[in-house]
Amino acid sequence: MALQRKLTGMERDLEAIQGKLDDLNQEATKLGEEHPSQKPEIQAGLAEIQEVWEDLNNTMKAREESLGEAGKIQGFLRDLDDFQSWLSRTQTAIASEDNPTSLTEAERLLAQHQNIRNEVDNYKEDYQKMRAVGEEVTQGQTDAQHMFLSQRLQALDTGWNELRQMWENRRHLLAQAFDFQTFLRDVKQAEGFLNNQEYVLSHTEMPSTLQGAEAAIKKHEDFLTTMDASEDKISGVVETGRKLMSEGNANSDKIQEKTDSIHERHQKNRRAATELLAKLKDNRELQHFLQDSQELTLWINEKMLTAQDLSYDEARNLHSKWQKHQAFMAELGSNKDWLDKIDKEGKALVCEKPELEPVVTQKLADLHRLWEELESTTQTKAQCLFDANRAELFTQSCSSLDSWLKNLSGQLQSDDFGKDLTSVNILLQKQQMLENQMEVREKEVEALQSQALALSQEDSNTVEVDTKQRGVQDRFQLLLDPLRARRMKLLASKEEHQFNRDLEDEILWVKERMPLATSMDHGKDLPSVQLLMKKNQTLQKEIQGHQPRIDDIQAHGLTMRRGRGEEEDGGAGPLEGRLAELRDMWSQLISEGEQRHGRLTEAHRAQQFYADAAEAEAWMGEQELHMMSDEKAKDEQSATAMVKRHQGVEQALEDYAQTIHQLANSSRLMVTGEHPESERITMRQAQVDKLYAGLKDLAEERRGKLQERLRLCQLKKEVDDLEQWISEREVVAGSHELGQDYEHVTMLRDRFREFARDTSAIGQERVDSVNALADELIDSGHPENATVAEWKDGLNDAWADLLELIDTRTQMLSASYELHRFHQDAKETLGRIQEKSTQLPEELGRDLNTVQHLHRQHTTYEHDIQALSGQVRQVQEDASRLQKAYAGEKAEDIQKHDRSVAEAWSALLSASDARCQLLLDTVEKFRFFNMVRDLMLWMDGVNLQIDAHENPRDVSSAELVITNHQDIKAEIEARADSFTSCIEMGSSLLAKNHYASEEIREKLKQLDDKRDEINNKWQEKMGWLQIVLEVLQFGRDASVAESWLASQEPIVRTAELGGNVDEVESLIKRHEAFEKLAAGWEERFGLLEKLTTLEEQDRKRRREEEERLRRPPTPPPPEPEVVQPTQEEAQDTDAGTSLDQTTLDQSVSVNGVHSDPDTSQDSETESVNGPGRERDSGLAASSEPGARIEPLPSATLPSKVSEPSGGEQMEGMLCRKHEMESFSKKAASRSWQNVHCVLRKDSLGFYKDSKSAAAGIPYHGEVPVSLTEAVCEVAHDYKKRKHVFKLRLSEGKEFLFQAKDDPEMNTWIRSIAASISGGSAAERSPSAPKGLSRAMTMPPISPISPNSGEAGGVTMRNKEGKERDREKRFSFFGKKK
Repeated sequence: MALQRKLTGMERDLEAIQGKLDDLNQEATKLGEEHPSQKPEIQAGLAEIQEVWEDLNNTMKAREESLGEAGKIQGFLRDLDDFQSWLSRTQTAIASEDNPTSLTEAERLLAQHQNIRNEVDNYKEDYQKMRAVGEEVTQGQTDAQHMFLSQRLQALDTGWNELRQMWENRRHLLAQAFDFQTFLRDVKQAEGFLNNQEYVLSHTEMPSTLQGAEAAIKKHEDFLTTMDASEDKISGVVETGRKLMSEGNANSDKIQEKTDSIHERHQKNRRAATELLAKLKDNRELQHFLQDSQELTLWINEKMLTAQDLSYDEARNLHSKWQKHQAFMAELGSNKDWLDKIDKEGKALVCEKPELEPVVTQKLADLHRLWEELESTTQTKAQCLFDANRAELFTQSCSSLDSWLKNLSGQLQSDDFGKDLTSVNILLQKQQMLENQMEVREKEVEALQSQALALSQEDSNTVEVDTKQRGVQDRFQLLLDPLRARRMKLLASKEEHQFNRDLEDEILWVKERMPLATSMDHGKDLPSVQLLMKKNQTLQKEIQGHQPRIDDIQAHGLTMRRGRGEEEDGGAGPLEGRLAELRDMWSQLISEGEQRHGRLTEAHRAQQFYADAAEAEAWMGEQELHMMSDEKAKDEQSATAMVKRHQGVEQALEDYAQTIHQLANSSRLMVTGEHPESERITMRQAQVDKLYAGLKDLAEERRGKLQERLRLCQLKKEVDDLEQWISEREVVAGSHELGQDYEHVTMLRDRFREFARDTSAIGQERVDSVNALADELIDSGHPENATVAEWKDGLNDAWADLLELIDTRTQMLSASYELHRFHQDAKETLGRIQEKSTQLPEELGRDLNTVQHLHRQHTTYEHDIQALSGQVRQVQEDASRLQKAYAGEKAEDIQKHDRSVAEAWSALLSASDARCQLLLDTVEKFRFFNMVRDLMLWMDGVNLQIDAHENPRDVSSAELVITNHQDIKAEIEARADSFTSCIEMGSSLLAKNHYASEEIREKLKQLDDKRDEINNKWQEKMGWLQIVLEVLQFGRDASVAESWLASQEPIVRTAELGGNVDEVESLIKRHEAFEKLAAGWEERFGLLEKLTTLEEQDRKRRREEEERLRRPPTPPPPEPEVVQPTQEEAQDTDAGTSLDQTTLDQSVSVNGVHSDPDTSQDSETESVNGPGRERDSGLAASSEPGARIEPLPSATLPSKVSEPSGGEQMEGMLCRKHEMESFSKKAASRSWQNVHCVLRKDSLGFYKDSKSAAAGIPYHGEVPVSLTEAVCEVAHDYKKRKHVFKLRLSEGKEFLFQAKDDPEMNTWIRSIAASISGGSAAERSPSAPKGLSRAMTMPPISPISPNSGEAGGVTMRNKEGKERDREKRFSFFGKKK
């Protein structure tokens, strides 16, 4: 973005340059015309400038395109980073493990999760755009950056898909949690219901009264209703739980438990409620039975008191008492059913509910006992009353009954059957009373019969009693038929009177409705017409509802007429006339109702038209008053509001045309239909049309006036706003502030430029717009033309004054800007010069790279300084220009700033040059030091090669070692030129009086000393190798001689002399051949007897020792203080000495110096030439401190650092992969792991790092693997990684190891192979001496301790032992077996 902004700035500069180029073109054309001779040169220069200008433009375009592409890529990467960051945050938010513990929390989490989904959906468009941009960016690109970008896009796709999948999974979990929490809430409610049900069921008691039982049943039924109402909720909870379990909810176990518990409790409560209801019903039946029993018991007790009344001793009221008792007995007999009913209910209750048998049986027994007592008491009383005065009682009863029968006979003979319905009903009530009395009297007649029978048995006057009784009974029977006949006549009379009453009622009803149907009142206005229509509709509905009643009456009348006999045919005329009258009146009523409905409909249409016309006239009159208003707007806002309001009125007027059209259609239809009020309707419609046309004309006129007023108000507002704007701009343009400093004046100038630009552009446009509007109003003949022209002139004058002020202010700010810019540029230039002076560092660096880096920085620093030169030059040019324009204090100030900048610039250039020279000297110094260091390091390496302990075992290996040592000499000589150039460089630096001359001189001295030391060491090592070569050559020759002697010895020692001449001659010839051969070997034995260099050095050392011992002792000089070596140095010295001695011993032993055990028994200390000289003395001399040689490994062999040694041979970091667990089983984990490997003897251990290896903490507790019979080789079949080798163990395990490069891999393979072969050799021959090989041609070292007296050392030879026994002279060599 910064580069793009800078490029934009450059484009603006190019636009300015384009203007200058145009000026140059014009000026070139002008100069060409004025100077034709120089026109080609001018054109050439102009063409060159134009070409450079085009190149610059092309470069700018290319740069703009590249920056645009880079900006697009950077924007895409930024958006990609932001999107991936959002994706990561969103995945983290979705991957939350929060589980809701309540329904509210579940709802909250679901809402949050849904918000995340909405956010993801909102980001979907960004993702698609990013994918499209990414594909566009990476399309056709194969470089690493774009490939990495493609991988990021693939990862983005994966993350986006995973995000949506994660959201779905999380939503599923949250939905399950929400369902579970909702289920728990419903479970809690259901448990509350069940708890209440269980409480009610467990605390319900059986009531002890019938009312309590009824109330308990009702309460329990209400409870059952509540249970039924809650059953849906409980069943819903159970169904919900089973549904959740079938859907595999995560909390299925808890849901199963809750569901089973609720279902079991609900079933249990339902069974308990059913059982309780059955118990309550049983209890109600029991209480009902007990109440009935109690009522019957109370009634029996009450009747018992009546039956026990014995006040019947007076004769005057004896008959009435007898009658009452008869009635009491009848009542008792009638209530016998009551007892039977209770007894039946009790038995049924006992059969249905055996558990109630004790209570019911006891109650029934008590009732039967009381009833029997009452019956016996009643019978006793009746017998007592009858016995008191039987005859008198019988006579009185017959007389009383006979008089009642006479009275009844007179009533039955009456012809009065009622004159109307009321009287008939009264007679029927009396008839019913007589029938009830007849039933009572019938029982009295039966009682008289029983009394007469009793009297006939007791009294002699039987005939009289029977006569009276039969007379009463006959008269009673004769009255039964008249009584029934009179009842039938009364019923027939009631039916006739009832029909007449209904017929009269219907005729009266029709007469009452007839005036409403025939009314000619049609209403005077719309509400009255609507009210009459409603009444008429009500009347028609009543007529329709009364039609079945009329039909019933007609049918009933026809039935009555048919049912009467022929004797009554004369009375059918009035009835038929009344029925015909009813039919006629009913038809007339229906017809009149329909006609009135038609008349009211027409009247409603007319009144509706009048009402609509009146409403239209009222509305148009209101609008007319509004349009005739003379109100004028005061400003644009009110004028606009009035125009909008009038537009609304016009729109309403246009919309009202539909209403006028509907009125016209309605009137035309009524006139066409010959409405009674057609003329009035036509006149009203004409008035409405005329009023509407006039209203439209007024609206058009009103709109024109409002538009003119609005335009005038708009002009006034524009003029006022523009004058206010000009006055505000004049305040800014008339300011005299010129700025306090450069920033201030720059800000003022930029702001005023923007102000002037905006003012010129906006103001001119607004002035032109107002002038055009004013001219338009004047040209259109506006009533306010003079006012408009005055406004226009005043506005133009104010605008001209403003432009003049702007020009003056611009010139003043430009002059002030030039002065302040010079001061600012001078300060900035001086500040940058001082800043560069402070940035000049004093550090010279610690090595060559640092110094070179500092030198490059200084070069950049000098380039930056050169960039300042342009600013300094510009400041000087501006100073010279401004000094001509200003005088006085301002001119002195300008000169002062110019002088300060020039002095600071000169000082900066001087300091920079000094710093550059110092850095160059430092670079030379460190280059010299690097050369010295490289040569010293090389000499250290050569020193190590020379000091290497090389153990040649035979002549060829010794010659090879000498050849390698000579190669070291050639390498030293090849380095001579490097030494020469280094010394020359140091000498040249010393000749230049370098500031580090002391250090350089010291380095030169160290280099010379080290070089001399290397040469001396090489000479010493070369001498030692020559000695070893002579010893090995002697051993080789001695071995050959020994072999020859061993082969010829049987010839010399044989005792065979021959059994005949031929054998003797053959033996002589063989012996002669032997002597010739021995003469040829004599020279070889003579060479063997020649002293080697080692023996000569030993002899010289012994002589010097003997001479020193023969000298007289001299006092020793004072011993200087010797610093005792540390323990480590002493150990190193001892180790070096023992190693040298071992090397020489092994060299001699390998080549046959030591004899085998058989030979050493014959000659323990004798040598070939005699026992006077022992070869071990020479070897011992070589182990003295003066003769000690410490050879280093050859330069062509691996150094001691890379070669494993001792117990811990090699260690380092490797990348390991466990490939196979056994021969046929792959490892469980086959991933690559970085481990620290430690190679020891016969084992390879793995650790996390070097610290863990030092602490003995294995990697993941792994036991070091054994390398016995293991195989280590390069993994050629593994192609996924480079530098990989594999290790296969004996038990079948296989490991892959990756090194950082091939040399490291080869080093590890050699080290592991060496460890494997060393361990195998040690196992095969544990008694074999170390350091020997089967390839050696010399006998092995005899395992004899050097401290023993046997031939443990090398026996030296001398010339004095020549005359020893020849037979034993070669006993030094072992015999072959």
